[in-house]
Amino acid sequence: MATSTTGHAPVQETEATTVTITSGGAIAIALLRLSVGFVFLWAFLDKFFGLGYSTASERAWIHGGSPTKGFLSHVDVGPLQSAFNSIAGTWWADTLFMLGLLGVGLAVILGVFMNVSAIAGTLMMVLMWAAEWPLAQFTATGDPSGSTNPFMDYHLIYALVLIVLAVIGAGRYFGIAPWWARVTGGKAWMR
Repeated sequence: MATSTTGHAPVQETEATTVTITSGGAIAIALLRLSVGFVFLWAFLDKFFGLGYSTASERAWIHGGSPTKGFLSHVDVGPLQSAFNSIAGTWWADTLFMLGLLGVGLAVILGVFMNVSAIAGTLMMVLMWAAEWPLAQFTATGDPSGSTNPFMDYHLIYALVLIVLAVIGAGRYFGIAPWWARVTGGKAWMR
């Protein structure tokens, strides 16, 4: 094992090692994966059927409502404000948003397509972060933005969780990834 210094702290170079996850760790990873997947899937179900949580029945997508119009038309802060306002309620924004929620939610819950889900979910979360623009303390009209942190918010946390779940192969833990790998011949992008 060689030790070198790069900048401030010593860095130790080691050979790749196998990490063993305890059964408690596997359960915790599976619970985290299922929880984050359910956040996406529930958002889809509520917006699709109007289950009365964030979407009333009369505003459901199946009743002609728009899952993006309310959120994007009220963006009043940040450099992308006009872009978000202009796509609010468009058929393609609604469709992409709903397919993203459904796809990411199901894939993460099942533990398959974790890499694709991490990319799609991260893109969705970063765009939603940009729509809320927590960097701004005031809206375009001068009112307080309500931001509680100058950078970090739950959208970025969800994005990081999706990335970590993909990197560690979380679908292996109480997911269908092992079975899926056998069926698909172990194609890495499908895991």
